[in-house]
Amino acid sequence: MTFDPIAVRLEAARSVVRDAAQLALSLRPAPGGPSGTLKGRQDYLTEADGAVEALVSRRIQELFPEDGFQGEENGATRQGRFRWVVDPIDGTSNYARGRDRWCVSLGLLEGDEPVAGVIEAPALGEVFTASKGKGAFLNGKPIKTSPITNTQEAMIEMGWSSRVPAETFNEKIAAIMALGAMPRSGGSGALALADVACGRSDGYLEIVIQLWDVAAALAILAESGAAVSPFLQTGGLTGGATILAAAPGVAQALSAAVDVEI
Repeated sequence: MTFDPIAVRLEAARSVVRDAAQLALSLRPAPGGPSGTLKGRQDYLTEADGAVEALVSRRIQELFPEDGFQGEENGATRQGRFRWVVDPIDGTSNYARGRDRWCVSLGLLEGDEPVAGVIEAPALGEVFTASKGKGAFLNGKPIKTSPITNTQEAMIEMGWSSRVPAETFNEKIAAIMALGAMPRSGGSGALALADVACGRSDGYLEIVIQLWDVAAALAILAESGAAVSPFLQTGGLTGGATILAAAPGVAQALSAAVDVEI
């Protein structure tokens, strides 16, 4: 049997993310006003962010000491041919208020190519996984993008960020609505992209998003057949960049409407 370093890492990642997600769930605040500190407007940092990232970093280092590692809270702390990129809590604003739509996201890059990813939303009981050439899955069942081809039947999500001028956000939302699509905004970029991958929504746009938000989702999107903008090639490897992901049947219409290459 040929040794597959990506398959070995994906299997390990599922276990690591499962434990990290349970830690996060145990630390989740009760529903109510936000619990945590503000890094910026509507940008929360909770006790769990640091604890989850530390757990994932430690476990990955024990399992794969030769691999690189990058986290949202502590940046790139190790280098290697394979690089793990973690968002310890994606959807922190939801998490900080005791809501369910948040996840732990762990992506694997080989060089600059996303090759595997795990996204676990423990409060929703959902785990998305994918590895290059092996397909994408939700709770172990294969997933693919929506077959929608008519934008008037489409559901499109757009992420909100304080880093984006209100005029830009309003302009893009108006363009989406002009297609006849139903707009949504759920507060977790990773889960929004996973929703595109499994056909729950037909597109997702975020004007400024970071690598840790999308590293796992990029592998899942690629294996599900989604059309995706060149995020990594337009600055996403080193800083914030725009991402657009869509079901193939509406991708070109959506791309033209919001003026983002796909």
